[in-house]
Amino acid sequence: MKALTLNGYDGLASLALADVPGPEPRPRDVLIEVHAASVNPVDGKISQGYARSRMELAFPHVLGRDGSGVVAEVGGEVTAFKPGDEVYGVADQTRWGTHAQFVAVDAAHVARKPQNLDHIAAGSLAVAALSAFAGIVTTGQAAAGQKVLVHAGAGGVGSLAIQMAKHLGAFVAATAGPSNLEFVRDLGADVVIDYTTTDFAAAIKDYDLVFDLMGGDVRYRSFPVLKSGGVISHISVPPMTQAAPRSDVTVKPAPVSYETRYLDQISAWVESGAVQVVVGAVFPFADAIKAYEHVMTGHARGKAVLDMVGKT
Repeated sequence: MKALTLNGYDGLASLALADVPGPEPRPRDVLIEVHAASVNPVDGKISQGYARSRMELAFPHVLGRDGSGVVAEVGGEVTAFKPGDEVYGVADQTRWGTHAQFVAVDAAHVARKPQNLDHIAAGSLAVAALSAFAGIVTTGQAAAGQKVLVHAGAGGVGSLAIQMAKHLGAFVAATAGPSNLEFVRDLGADVVIDYTTTDFAAAIKDYDLVFDLMGGDVRYRSFPVLKSGGVISHISVPPMTQAAPRSDVTVKPAPVSYETRYLDQISAWVESGAVQVVVGAVFPFADAIKAYEHVMTGHARGKAVLDMVGKT
């Protein structure tokens, strides 16, 4: 099969399209013919050696956490899916991923594709939506009547987090760059803050939750935004270098679960129209490295997606 292989930790220079053997499904796996796959910021980071301390990869390796496609084969213990099912889901980071024509994924991390989405949209969804769900729902516990600030509101995770918080009845503020202000407003944000011209910490106050997708100094400057007892939830971002300026605010990492039940919840929200999928850019598989370049700028709007078959 064709795959985008990682052959070292030198960033883009370590990536190459190659012919490699297809994966063999384990008893609890589904083998998926990939029609579309996300390129997430973490893919670029891994190509530069991110997470080597906890996950040393064997080369060649195939990156790609999530995607959408059609079940080609199921393992002997799988009963929830059958060949021909249209599905989306999340691959194990330690195994070969979705930036290939086929991927073997644990069936516990797969769900049926939302009926109102094509594969391009569904392929963009799983990791970003489940990350937003972790920060806003399971860890942030956003609720009706609360005030929520989402940093990086135009990105793949932030754009979904805004919509989820609004669906739950929260009042939502979001930060974004000048070219994305109207886009973020259209997602439903009640207050949109241009981080290049406005100090968000001075613009809003008495918030219940900050969903931090930036880390570092942005997190430090988020403390004044919160009321006493407020929460900062965060996902895989750089820590603060300063001591926390307040003891009455809780900082919580937001572990992301990839279970089918959470994917099914995301699907229900998408099918009801409560959450709209935002695909920022689509690249043919032959241009996969250009997709990485796009995502690694750090300023991509929505999600970048690889069209693996050219007809999805």
